Amino acid sequence: MLSDADQALIALLRENARMPATELARRLGVSRATLQSRLERLERRGVITGYGVRLSSEHEANLVRAHVLVTVLPKLSTSVEAELRRIRDVRTLHSVSGNFDMIVIVEAQSVADLDKLIDRIGALDGVERTLSSVILSTRIER
Repeated sequence: MLSDADQALIALLRENARMPATELARRLGVSRATLQSRLERLERRGVITGYGVRLSSEHEANLVRAHVLVTVLPKLSTSVEAELRRIRDVRTLHSVSGNFDMIVIVEAQSVADLDKLIDRIGALDGVERTLSSVILSTRIER
């Protein structure tokens, strides 16, 4: 279980993973040494496994994103997952319960590219059907 201080640190890193340690320490009200030891502990425990890149809102505004709900033949779910991993424009893959087996979050440079990408996913061996929802805007992202 994470302490309140750990959660506050993670929230700051989600805002900006490149925030200098001195700034993180200042905002958390702790010494730089305390911050460093907390970070190292979270990394050692596997809570923090890496640091990522957040793209500018200008760049993001030019991308077309969608959620693609996928129904898969049960015996082929492993191979469908492997094929989805090979598609560069697949950003996230969730295994879910309900009427669909997977939710695939995709990004494309244009609507035409998105259309081709969704067709490519639907044509994978083992995919029975897909249902797509284009993301119009993102209101909250943490």
